[in-house]
Order: sequence, then C-alpha cells, then structure tokens
Amino acid sequence: MRLSQLPWNTLKETPAEAEVVSHQLLLRAGLIRRLTSGIFTWMPLGLRVLRRVEQVVREEMDRAGALEILMPAVQPAELWQETGRWDRYGDLLLRIRDRHERDYCFGPTHEEVITDLARRELRSYRQLPVNYYQIQTKFRDEIRPRFGLMRAREFVMKDAYSFHLDQASLDESYATMAGAYGRIFTRLGLRFRTVEADSGEIGGSRSQEFHVLADSGEDAIAYCDADGYAANVEMAPTFAPRGPRAAPAATLTRVATPASRTIGEVSGLLGVPAQRCLKTLLVEGADGGLVALALRGDHTLNAVKAERLPQVAKPLAMASPERILALTGAPTGFAGPVGLAVPLVADHAAGKLADFVAGANADGFHHTGVNWGRDAAEPVCADLRNVEPGDPSPHGGPLQIARGIEVGHIFQLGTKYSQAMKATVLDHDGQERVMTMGCYGIGVSRIVAAAIEQNHDAQGIVWPGPMSPFDVMLLVLNPKNSDAVTAAAEKLYLQWRQAGLEVLLDDRDARPGVKFAEADLLGIPHRVVIGERGLKDGVVEYRHRRDGAEEKVAISDALAFLIRNRDAGAAA
Repeated sequence: MRLSQLPWNTLKETPAEAEVVSHQLLLRAGLIRRLTSGIFTWMPLGLRVLRRVEQVVREEMDRAGALEILMPAVQPAELWQETGRWDRYGDLLLRIRDRHERDYCFGPTHEEVITDLARRELRSYRQLPVNYYQIQTKFRDEIRPRFGLMRAREFVMKDAYSFHLDQASLDESYATMAGAYGRIFTRLGLRFRTVEADSGEIGGSRSQEFHVLADSGEDAIAYCDADGYAANVEMAPTFAPRGPRAAPAATLTRVATPASRTIGEVSGLLGVPAQRCLKTLLVEGADGGLVALALRGDHTLNAVKAERLPQVAKPLAMASPERILALTGAPTGFAGPVGLAVPLVADHAAGKLADFVAGANADGFHHTGVNWGRDAAEPVCADLRNVEPGDPSPHGGPLQIARGIEVGHIFQLGTKYSQAMKATVLDHDGQERVMTMGCYGIGVSRIVAAAIEQNHDAQGIVWPGPMSPFDVMLLVLNPKNSDAVTAAAEKLYLQWRQAGLEVLLDDRDARPGVKFAEADLLGIPHRVVIGERGLKDGVVEYRHRRDGAEEKVAISDALAFLIRNRDAGAAA
C-alpha cells in the first residue's frame, strides 16, 4: 500500500474523549473513528489489524475442528423468551420491532440462535460432537460505553458453541478449545494468563478467562508462579487464619466518633489499625429482610462470593440509607454486630478478630473491645473477601495480583439452554437425550485494544509482529528531490511484496520528521529508510520499533534481513 494514495489523517493532540492509552492511540493513529457513543468505524489501516487477528483466530479454530458458520445478527424475541433471557438480560439487550410489530433484538450473544439451529439440524448421536463458530458483529447497550474498543457497544466477537451427548465429550472439547485459545494468544504475540472464572450471565458449571496482562486492565487476577494457580479475583478462595481466636482481653466500651464513618476515619481517630476494625455491610436478604456481612477493616467485599450466600438476595444489593436507619437507628457507617437483630455472616478473617472496633448502631458512636460470643453472637463464617498479595493459593503458594484485560472466555454450559429449548438427539438406544453444550468466546476487536495497552511507549503503538497492519514500513526521504531514490524505493517495494512481505510505502512529499513521528505512532515493527546519502553508499537504515536501535543494511541484503527479522519476531 502506498501512503500517497491513502487519505490517512493522524492527530497530534490526544482527543478529550479518550481515557485510556489504546483509545488515544487508535484515534491518533487514524485506525478508528467514532460514529457515536461506543460505536466506531474501522479505517483502512485499523481494519488490516482486525483482519489479521481474525485470520489467526480462524486458522486455530479450523485446526481444532470447529466449523465456521454465520448466524443472523437480528434475533427474534421468541427464542430469548424460551430461555427466559428476554426479561433477565435487561437493558443491555437492544430491542427492536419490525413493521409488523414483532419483537427482535440485535444479538449480544448467540446461545439461543445456535441452540435453535442444533435442535433443527442434529438428530442423532452419530452427528456429535460438533462445534460451530462464527466471527461476527455483536451489540450490547452498555449504560456507559468507555475506553474505546475496550467497552464498546458494537464489537466484533468470535463465538463458538459445541454440542455433545455427555459430559465426558464436553470435557474433551473444552480442553481442545482451551488449547486453541492458548495458541491464538501466543501466535498474536501477547502476554496472557488463563484463569478460573465465574460463569456470570452466560451460566454453566465451569469457565475460564483469558487475560492479556496490562496495568490498565479492569480485572484483577490472582496467581502463584510457584504452583501454577491462577484465577480471577472473583473466584480465588480465601481461607481462615490458622490457630484459635485470641481470648477477650478488653472491656466493651462505647466511644464517640463524631463524623467518622469510614474505616480510615475511625482507625485514624482511635489509633487502631484497620485490620482490628470490623466493617459491617447491610445488604438485601433473600427473605426480604436485611443481612449483615462482616469483614476485617482492611479487606474488600467480593460481590460474587457474597451473592452465592443463600441468605442474600440475587442480584446483590446494598441496603438503602432509609432501611439502614430504620434497622440501626443510625445513618450509614455506624452499623455493628452488638445487638444487631438480623442474620450476620462474617468473613473467615473477621471471625478470628478479638478486642476489635465496630459500629455501635448509634449516630456518631463506635464500640471498642468487641468480642464474638461475649458481646455479639458467634457468627456464621464464610469466604466473603477478595484475596490480597501474600494470601495462600489453594495449593499453598503465595499469591500475587496482576491486572488483566479479558479477551477470551470459555464455558461448560451443560444443559442450561438445550433443556429450556428442548434440543435433543437420539442416543445409542434410540432414546431422546438433551444435548450438553459448551460455549467459547473471543473479543476480536477488544484484542486490538488490549494489545496496544500492553505494547506502547511515549511515541505510539508498538505492534506485535503478527498483529501489525504491515510487516515493514519503507520511508522514502525527499522523494521529489531525487528520481534515483524514488526509483530505488519502487524497486524495493515491488521486490519485497513479491517475496511475500506486507509493505507500507511512505512515498508522500512530507518532511522526514513528520514521517518518522507518524511511523512511530503507527507502530509497524520494522522500519526501513532510504535516502540520497544511503543510496550512494548502497545501504538503507533499519530500525526495529521496539528496541529503537538503528543499523545500516546493504540494499542487496535487505530482503533476506527483513524476512529473518520478521520470522524471528513471529516465533518469539
């Protein structure tokens, strides 16, 4: 591709709307353009990146034995009503009506559509297992689209769905997909981790997420290099501290804590460390009442774990200030376990506290010297908190926490959708059996953003080779001043393309400084510069985008040099 024939516009200033690096650089480098909130146009250079990601995904899915199809983006409401998700999915579902007043949605996912296809097409166990996949545009009506492609309303996704006669077959396909995903992200040149995860809205018995590691990631990942454990923080368990709880040594005392509601404020006022304070959170209960959740002051509630408690309403909802006032007689921030007349569940660490500080259920007051069993009833204990660095993994090693961007998720759905939609086949004995399902998603467009979050510097994007829009960028310095330089550049451009290199030729009549800056912004891994001085010496200047070191390469050796470096980068 010749830049002189491409209306490519870059931006010097960072757009005000762009909050994260990937959004900023995608806009500045002219790879995408915003149409409206959470919806973007892919420009020619950006689309090349997206297509390269798609190609790797497609090759590995085909290699794993999956069959590519393309399902409609617009889905009839009747299918979603069969599974009950028409109402449950909520406002994320973009609902539309046709001229006959029939209800449809723009698909955010395709479990219902693929299950409908399977119940029509699959009749016998002999047709199983089968895995269908597609690469297609999805739409989820996010209440606050943000971070560009990271949380867009319209996005490109690879979703696959497998059908099986039994759990053993599902386990086999699930493992095959996990392997395929690992190869996809490895081939794309991304640093990633596979973690145990919560199945969320999709449902099912087991799921794993694939996270690109980046400091800007929305998700926290707990991992242990010593024993290989990794899980989303939502799923990582915590354990009760070893040893018995200390015996009470302090007297229960009510102390004034005016205007001190938070753990930090109370800890500072009383000179007590946060880990000796109790955080009492009131949430809606499953029976319509309230439930108290108690944590150590330095710990954070894990909403997924809390929602699993049978006493707690689903979805998890914090009690309103009005309900808290009616129960405790005090505003938010002063609740505590002493005399609290609602069910209370304490985190394992909170259950081991002695002589601790807690709210006194009175405006402007806390208790010191609180002890379980003496001042407050012995609590039911459960795992309620997020893990922290240094906590033990389930295998005993010390956990570390990293940030990650979820780019893939695989699920064992079981019969959640096939049972609801009566998707059956005849088994070996001619009896109807409900099929067991797996589901496997990859955020194709999100991968593009995640790669930038992981691979950038102050000058711009630093593409991993397999994702770059081109293999090499050939910059021609002052082409209008030298016909010889232009002719040499054209010869190299054609020669390299014929040899299989993807080449972007910057043949514009622009200042060298502009060309260098925009080449760095775009981030193509290999940059070659040809100018009048180098041509006289029979060399070009080569620079790798990541390490920045420049070296002179003989023009006659340039092709072999580039292919060697490209292939080495792809294998790294």
